[in-house]
Amino acid sequence: MVSKFIRLSVYFLLPFNQMCCCVSGVCRYPLGMSGGQIQDEDISASSQWSESTAARYGRLDFEEGDGAWCPEITVEPDSLKEFLQIDLRSLHFITLVGTQGRHAGGIGNEFAQMYKIKYSRDGSRWISWRNRQGKQVIEGNRNAYDIVLKDLEPPIIARFVRFMPVTDHSMNVCMRVELYGCEWLDGLVSYNAPAGEQMTLPAHPVYLNDSVYDGAVIYRCVMTEGLGQLTDGVCGLDDFTHSHVYNVWPGYDYVGWNNESFPSGYVEIMFEFDRTRNFTTMKVHCNNMFSRHVKAFRQVVCYFRSESDWEATPLSFSPVVDEKNPSARFVTVNLANHMASAIKCQFYFADAWMLFSEITFQSDDPTHKVDDSNTRILIGCLVAIIFILVAIIVIILWRQVWQKMLEKQLVDIPSYSVTYCVPASTSTAASKSTTTTVVQDGVPHYAEADIVNLQGVTGSNTYAIPAVTMDLLSGKDVAVEEFPRKLLTFKEKLGEGQFGEVHLCEAEGMQEFMNKEFLFDIPEELPVLVAVKMLRSDANKNARNDFLKEIKIMSRLKDPNIIRLLAVCIYSDPLCMITEYMENGDLNQFLSRHEPEGQLALLSNAPTVSFNNLCYMATQIASGMKYLSSLNFVHRDLATRNCLVGKKYTIKIADFGMSRNLYSGDYYRIQGRAVLPIRWMSWESILLGKFTTASDVWAFGVTLWEILNFCKEQPYSQLTDEQVIENTGEFFRDQKRQIYLPQPVLCPDSLYKIMLSCWRRNTKERPSFQEIHKALLEIQP
Repeated sequence: MVSKFIRLSVYFLLPFNQMCCCVSGVCRYPLGMSGGQIQDEDISASSQWSESTAARYGRLDFEEGDGAWCPEITVEPDSLKEFLQIDLRSLHFITLVGTQGRHAGGIGNEFAQMYKIKYSRDGSRWISWRNRQGKQVIEGNRNAYDIVLKDLEPPIIARFVRFMPVTDHSMNVCMRVELYGCEWLDGLVSYNAPAGEQMTLPAHPVYLNDSVYDGAVIYRCVMTEGLGQLTDGVCGLDDFTHSHVYNVWPGYDYVGWNNESFPSGYVEIMFEFDRTRNFTTMKVHCNNMFSRHVKAFRQVVCYFRSESDWEATPLSFSPVVDEKNPSARFVTVNLANHMASAIKCQFYFADAWMLFSEITFQSDDPTHKVDDSNTRILIGCLVAIIFILVAIIVIILWRQVWQKMLEKQLVDIPSYSVTYCVPASTSTAASKSTTTTVVQDGVPHYAEADIVNLQGVTGSNTYAIPAVTMDLLSGKDVAVEEFPRKLLTFKEKLGEGQFGEVHLCEAEGMQEFMNKEFLFDIPEELPVLVAVKMLRSDANKNARNDFLKEIKIMSRLKDPNIIRLLAVCIYSDPLCMITEYMENGDLNQFLSRHEPEGQLALLSNAPTVSFNNLCYMATQIASGMKYLSSLNFVHRDLATRNCLVGKKYTIKIADFGMSRNLYSGDYYRIQGRAVLPIRWMSWESILLGKFTTASDVWAFGVTLWEILNFCKEQPYSQLTDEQVIENTGEFFRDQKRQIYLPQPVLCPDSLYKIMLSCWRRNTKERPSFQEIHKALLEIQP
């Protein structure tokens, strides 16, 4: 025991160089599982095998009871039902975790080989921890006695922490655990801020996004209700293109914004705290590399909210602008002892870019005395809470009634039980197989059951294809080469799904692996930007089969306006497929950064896209969809977020917009089914579950509407998700009460007529992609 104590003491005295500049002291102290400071009542579990293996016995290096916490039943693969939970009673900055199995003096031999961590700051919203490369699973123990310590990179800020054992086969597990860190004195529970942006440098792009943010991203641009890189304890270097963190992309340590995206001239960040505090200072770690047009902020204006209202008079502070020393630095803002539970600060640009890596707060918190007035306030708050709860119950009951009414309404609509789409021309051949198919009016479609599988294993969209076509593909080898994974350099995680992730990578020597029909517009000595879909190691057999099926499908797509499968890594785990990626990113983000040509663009000095180029991009999308429809493939998620932009406005249709948190606001989760892009879906797709080329045509009309609006507005932005669904019912009833998307300002009548034809109620009356492509070619000058 003495030798183990010495070993742990030496471990905690090791330098923590990634955080020393931003966290006072070494924040790696045991928080009280092994020392007993954490009380038994603050340790709970999902279940227990017996009273002697209850949660309170899950303390690291303790041998009481039967020696550890053990769940009631055997832990199964892909099951995360069992957990050991710790309540720290207040927010803590947690940098390290330790685990141990059940030894019990040689009697026990159970341990967790792997585990995941979930955490919460309020006990209601739980967040899954991921490391800086997006991996959730943490390697655990290899025997029942030795302590295994694992750094949390990034660290977490939490009050509640859950340890969740993970296995690759059925097995009994037991755990003893400890948390290491220190109390989170800032009291900050979340910040809301604009999403970070991408800076384009001559050598490579710099990604200034908040990659560890644990809140939500709404409307593709606003981060809310979370904490991330501004509170992860890592200060950025003087040169923001380099990082403290190993094997990450340029700009990783910073969150950055460009002044062209903010006409008001400032970035607004709102900070929410655990309670009302007496604030003395705010420290902001800023980059000042003015040779790259990056400077610390010119001015900050802060508003304070103590109870429910914001104070009318803000605090203003202007630091000295330094154009001589390019070093990153902390700028200290005196908050003049304002009492507040929330602070909203507007940081004004001093140059083209503003980059922050850490923001911390200091406060003096006097002891709060409970008197009669406080008691009256507490009673008043409880009464208000009761009224709010009653209102919430009424709303929930009303929504349930509304859903039942909608379900009753849908019962009267003809429904179909169809698994695969079969073209009318092949329906005879398909009837010989055991697959159940229905072809109505000669139009193949997919049933509601197929909606559940809209999202693939990596989170990307999955093409819907005829059963006959899939049977033909199943007997063919994949016509793509194996690529050495060591030649892939990770740049950014684009998105994720249940069993996989999509990464942006650079591939060296990709040109050597491609056949002659594929030409890169990049010199051979330079790496190629690619998207890599990667299957996680914990994926089950069905997910692996689906992943390999997706490779077969992607390998057959060969069109100038469709993203191509370039290579695969399938000889070893994790399985990967490597596809094209375009240097200008997706069309939605590309257009939202541009303006139409005209006087307004000249005044704002914003980059522009001409009307002719908008038509050119739309024509390419129509051409790519014409190719897919010729193969009887249905995309099911056509939108600007799923179109990539290359040089000279080249467009290629992709499929992984669904996996990106950036576009979570574009998808709606219908109870019992997967997330659906309802604002782009035809009425028959939402109400009947029919996905056809005709429903892709409908989505193309919405995509064209996005393009003509420069993606500045979400389709049907004036309607809630529920109202969008109600509007599809109006299309079904066809009583002239349905709402159409309005004609964009830049859209001539000829283009709007194409949009309206895409949204015709009768699927037969909608144009084919061949007709749309021809019409767009005629409009182009």
